[in-house]
Amino acid sequence: MTKLMRKCVDSWSRFLLVVAFGAGAANLHAQTGGQTSEQQTVATQLPLSGRGTGNGSVAATQSAIPGTTSSVNTINTSVQESGSYAGSASSAAIPFSGKLSFQEAIQRGLQYNLGAIGLNSAMRQASGQSRVARSVLLPNLNASLSETVQQTDLAALGVRFSSPIPGFGIPTIVGPFNYFDLRARLSQTVADMTAVNNYRSSKETVKADQFSMRDARDLVVLAVGGAYLQVIAAQARVESARAQLETAEAEYKQASEKRSAGVLALTDLNRTEVQLLTTRERVVSLGNDDAKQKINLARLVGLPATDRFEIADSIPFSPAPPMELEAALRQAFSQRPDLQAAQAQIRAAQYTHSAARAERLPSLSLNADYGVIGTNPAESHGTFAVVGTLRVPIWLGGRTEGDIEQADAALEQRKAELEDVRGHIENDVRSAFLDLQAAAAQVDVARRNLEVTRQTLDLTQQRVDAGVTEYVEMIQAREAVASANLDYINSVFSHNVAKLSLARAIGGAAENLPTYFGGLTGPLPRAKSN
Repeated sequence: MTKLMRKCVDSWSRFLLVVAFGAGAANLHAQTGGQTSEQQTVATQLPLSGRGTGNGSVAATQSAIPGTTSSVNTINTSVQESGSYAGSASSAAIPFSGKLSFQEAIQRGLQYNLGAIGLNSAMRQASGQSRVARSVLLPNLNASLSETVQQTDLAALGVRFSSPIPGFGIPTIVGPFNYFDLRARLSQTVADMTAVNNYRSSKETVKADQFSMRDARDLVVLAVGGAYLQVIAAQARVESARAQLETAEAEYKQASEKRSAGVLALTDLNRTEVQLLTTRERVVSLGNDDAKQKINLARLVGLPATDRFEIADSIPFSPAPPMELEAALRQAFSQRPDLQAAQAQIRAAQYTHSAARAERLPSLSLNADYGVIGTNPAESHGTFAVVGTLRVPIWLGGRTEGDIEQADAALEQRKAELEDVRGHIENDVRSAFLDLQAAAAQVDVARRNLEVTRQTLDLTQQRVDAGVTEYVEMIQAREAVASANLDYINSVFSHNVAKLSLARAIGGAAENLPTYFGGLTGPLPRAKSN
């Protein structure tokens, strides 16, 4: 009878231990990492448009001036910046001598203009997102150490029993007991085409941002180069006006002396004074414009917004490099970064579309763990689990069809944007050629007009000195020279901007600028890519 009682007690004790250990089995299973994931990889949808959030723009335009009769200048050239390209970060880290050369201005712009900085940040962000997408395909390994102290209430778990031995009670509280678990876990995607295509799409997005960064460099060259040329033209206008002012002052002094001597009419003296005052007003106005143009240039390249610096270069007229229109178009279509970015955006959208379609395919993954578990390190034992999971999607409530529809819409939108970019490039190249031809013709006309008006002024001066004609004719001749000189300054500026626009229209302006402006010593630094 005693042996029977002992056997019963032993059996019930084992039963209680099994129940108690089973109560913590789910928790232990979670700790050991033996569970499988039921989450399915889904396609990472792209924005509908591949053009981003709008970083700004830079445009050079030539417009006709209607109704111009007093001047041969019929073209007004301007370079307009908008958005991020109109600002910059501080370039105080680079020493500045107080004199800004053309090449230094562009180098500072490439480094500190917000247009380039913003797209460089976007490229870095896309690169980080691509690494995240790749991590799904690579092994994921981590380790953990846990210590568990547990006490279980069997009655609360629904365990109800009575002792078969009279007077012998079975405890309903088991524990407290403790154990530790030191474990390493490995998860690996074996086959998942949705994840693979998500990664491929992210790589193409990185490429698109790299091309967009190169295109931003070309726009910075156009913006900064145009602003620098504008300062050169503004300073030339000021110098021309000051020279005219000196002449007007000398003529007024001479006329005053003649009036005092009684050999000059009061109306002629008044004409010279009006000419003097008009020239002074012109000097003030042009000087104000020159200061504003320098402030604008400083803002584009990261210098303090002041005009307290000097321009080191004067870029005279030089012929554009010989190039046929058709050859320029072929070159632009082969190397324009914005076209290459649009093509990369289409490839990214195609991979996203493939990722959405792949949601219908089975996927295979592997999860494994190995570790030691026990009440203490001396009484521990190794445990492991290896789980291979084949997931076969059957019905997901229409989510796959929805993902495919979204991806297809983005793909169609980006195909349309690619065609628009092609048309925009052809427009840029043809417009740049037209502007270049018009500006070159204007330079020839303005140069000849300046020669003729100067010759006319000399002859008129001789006639005035001989008393053959009046001062009004000389004043008119001098105004014609001033107008012709202004025309020549504007025409050279327009021609230089047209060359800058052609460099941007063809692509690679930052690297090929010395081809269009021979005074530069070498190519500018290339864009960095991650």
